[in-house]
Amino acid sequence: MKTKFNVHKTVAIIPAGGSGRRMGGNTPKQYLLLDGVPLLVHTLRIFHHAPSVDSVILVVPEEDITEVRNQIVEKYFFTKVKDVVSGGRERQDSVGNALKRIDDSDEIVVIHDGVRPLVSVKVIETAIARAKEVGAVAVGVRVRDTVKSLNEDGKVKKTVAREGLWLTQTPQVFKRDVILDAYRRAREEGFYGTDDASLVERAGIPVWMVPGAMENIKVTTRDDLSFCEMILKQWQLEG
Repeated sequence: MKTKFNVHKTVAIIPAGGSGRRMGGNTPKQYLLLDGVPLLVHTLRIFHHAPSVDSVILVVPEEDITEVRNQIVEKYFFTKVKDVVSGGRERQDSVGNALKRIDDSDEIVVIHDGVRPLVSVKVIETAIARAKEVGAVAVGVRVRDTVKSLNEDGKVKKTVAREGLWLTQTPQVFKRDVILDAYRRAREEGFYGTDDASLVERAGIPVWMVPGAMENIKVTTRDDLSFCEMILKQWQLEG
């Protein structure tokens, strides 16, 4: 008699469905060249090399799906990418589309912005390991500068104590049932959060923070792209 073993896997959802209007020009930021290749390629490479990530679901604008399959997934041999799905109106809608495609064997769900190309394998692995223990994890860095709260006219109301304040990044990692339930509740109630962790918090599930890195920025402006170029060159010189 054969014994059936449950194989628990980790899937990474990479939303890259934005239009990148703040960057200017006609090319969405996820496709802008960084060190000679599309920015999105750098992000996918990191997850391709992360040992704990078994598969990737990539989310892009619907009209880009065929080209992304051909010119990014196949061209750069990203064999972990098991599906390319269409994005939605908001980032939360895009992630929701991808959540519909995860397998029954996917125990852990990693969600990472496609335009954060400087995340490290170490951070990804640490976040996954912690999420397996506690159920819900966000990556972030401590606030270093003084924080002030302002009125609408720009006048300072007060200085906010920075102790316990963190700037939240991605990846954010969750047990399957935790993130599916949080997204179900948000969808049924028409709620949109600022990130995936906020949906989980709203559902009453505690989220734990894992230290990230200052260079793990979300590329939003041309200056951000220049910063990434500088960091990549520095890394190449170091090793």
